[in-house]
Amino acid sequence: MSALSAPELLEVWEESLDQAPVERALVLLAAAVPGRTAEDLLRASIGERDACLLTLRARTFGPSLVALAACPTCAARVEFALDVSDILVENAPGLLKSLDAQEGLSIHVGDYDVRFRAPTSLDLAEVRDQPEVASARRRLLEQCMLSVTCGGEVWDAAGSVGRLPPDVVDAVIARMRDADPQGDIELSLACPSCHREWQAGFDIASFLWIEIDAWARRTLREVHVLASAYGWREADILAMSPSRRQCYLEMVGG
Repeated sequence: MSALSAPELLEVWEESLDQAPVERALVLLAAAVPGRTAEDLLRASIGERDACLLTLRARTFGPSLVALAACPTCAARVEFALDVSDILVENAPGLLKSLDAQEGLSIHVGDYDVRFRAPTSLDLAEVRDQPEVASARRRLLEQCMLSVTCGGEVWDAAGSVGRLPPDVVDAVIARMRDADPQGDIELSLACPSCHREWQAGFDIASFLWIEIDAWARRTLREVHVLASAYGWREADILAMSPSRRQCYLEMVGG
């Protein structure tokens, strides 16, 4: 996987502007791993997807990340920095290399035998309109169920989540996390104002899109200034290194 060039980043940005977050992640993924079919990308597990996006981010913008979070107690803005290597799970699977989300996972708890799979981007797209987190989580689990057997009785997998005991549901979720750990990254944060400590999820797909959106709008402003001043084409301006472009911008600005 190589870094995206300035023209490629602008193409990704333009294509993603009117997309929902899940579709934006897939557009990024398609740019990062050309040659994969849309079906391949849709059936990749969330962990596979996010491992690729983290690698893409490191190669395109560098490995260092700076982000903001709101303290759940006092609402203070908490800035934190980390490196891609801090959150890229060791031996994380490459796209469709070692973990296929369609392969069945299984657990045995008491009288219950449950087969299921890891969630995919398609699953996330299907639950995005759920009004509450709890309902979205339940729907997501239902979509990932392959088969449920209780004491030899075969249940309808699609409607089984509501019938499973809480400890079985918890075991299913734990097994999903173990099988696809990159798909559920949580960071330990602390508020410098009220000293509250908490765990916060980190979504590389949303984070990377925010970065690309800010970069694209800044870059297009630079193109506008230089094109207006010198009559240069967009392609020629984008082909310049950032430092060279900045020198011209400083001269235009006087």
